[in-house]
Amino acid sequence: MDMIQVYIHPAYETWRSISNRNSKNIFHYKNLVTSIIDNVKIYGDTALKVYTIKYDHVDNIKDIQVTEKDLDKACMKISNDLKKSIEIAYQNIKSFHKKQIHEEKPIETLKGVFCWRKIIPIEKIGFYIPGGTAPLLSTVLMLGVPGKLSGCKNIILCSPPNKNGEIHPAILYTAKYIGIKNIYKVGGAQAIAAMAYGTETIPSVYKIFGPGNSYVTIAKQILFQKGIVSIDMPAGPSEVAIMADNTANPEYVASDLLSQSEHDKESYIILVTTNNLDWIGKVKKELKKQFLNTYNNRKNIIEKSLKNSKIIILSSLEECLKLINLIAPEHFIINCKDASYWADKVINSGSVFLGNYSPVSAGDYASGTNHVLPTYGYAKFYSGISIDSFVKKITFQKISKKGLKNLSECINILSSEEGLLAHKKSINIRLRNEF
Repeated sequence: MDMIQVYIHPAYETWRSISNRNSKNIFHYKNLVTSIIDNVKIYGDTALKVYTIKYDHVDNIKDIQVTEKDLDKACMKISNDLKKSIEIAYQNIKSFHKKQIHEEKPIETLKGVFCWRKIIPIEKIGFYIPGGTAPLLSTVLMLGVPGKLSGCKNIILCSPPNKNGEIHPAILYTAKYIGIKNIYKVGGAQAIAAMAYGTETIPSVYKIFGPGNSYVTIAKQILFQKGIVSIDMPAGPSEVAIMADNTANPEYVASDLLSQSEHDKESYIILVTTNNLDWIGKVKKELKKQFLNTYNNRKNIIEKSLKNSKIIILSSLEECLKLINLIAPEHFIINCKDASYWADKVINSGSVFLGNYSPVSAGDYASGTNHVLPTYGYAKFYSGISIDSFVKKITFQKISKKGLKNLSECINILSSEEGLLAHKKSINIRLRNEF
């Protein structure tokens, strides 16, 4: 693990360059993705089947839509222990998100002037759940639970089929458990295009949620920029930043670095600390020990990820937090003596974890918070998925004649200043008997 770069008291002017993420230019995929999108728009299901053969290497899919029989078969393949764990995670996620639902009451802003907002669920939403070596059943929970709680009536889910032409049973079971039945065996950019435009089998949606590879990411961005569909947020590789003082356990810190590095070879991993090189040495020793003892199936991913990771030693925790707020990480672990004190000073992060016993893995699966979070610094202006992600809010107002009279002088002056005299007249024509 000597590949990890260590920076000792770097000058403030170098912080940004040191902490920059590796820029991965995904736009060289743009022409290919655009052609996929166009073909799905024109040829619908036929294009989906062609791309499934080409990219997923599956040529025996007769039905794109998952059947009730498929769902029942998936339930039989899931162990009781997994079912119980899904149930616990579901209940925790539901409890946390349910508290985010609030009814807003009308407000009388001026005598006779009533204003209010009505919360409306987005009618049609689509989830993209990656398959591959890590079937993200946890993301089905993280999207499905708030989506259902929000009252979204039409929810569909797309996930790529495996070599046998099937979606992983854990994904199917979790979707059914939540109450999502419209599931489709399609992946990649073609799935995003199908949900945006609709095909003979897959209905179009208004907003698409979920992570994916570079093809999926660029497809979401292209269709969003065209105004065809809304998306949850821009996406990038998984991230963790850890702030540690001398109370932090090197064994735990190493495990947190490793847990995020196994997501993706492009994962962003950074440790900022006031500790000395002896403590850093203990962390690196633990990294090597834990790496060699486990993670055999993802060692290549972890090695490449850790090669790009960084340890930065700064002179104070104030400096450490200043750097963290500059980075705006997806996940931020505060592994310090006064974690709550420092937590109050966090401005930019997707989700924050306090103390030795709050690993990111807890939030990834079952503590209750959502794990679909802004990456690549987008936490400076984006939030993670919540109930708000699945609703829109429409404002209403009802004004009495007296209320309009109370507003009229203010509106007349403001509209006159802007030179919009028709605005002024639309008020005064209603009150002409009053003047």
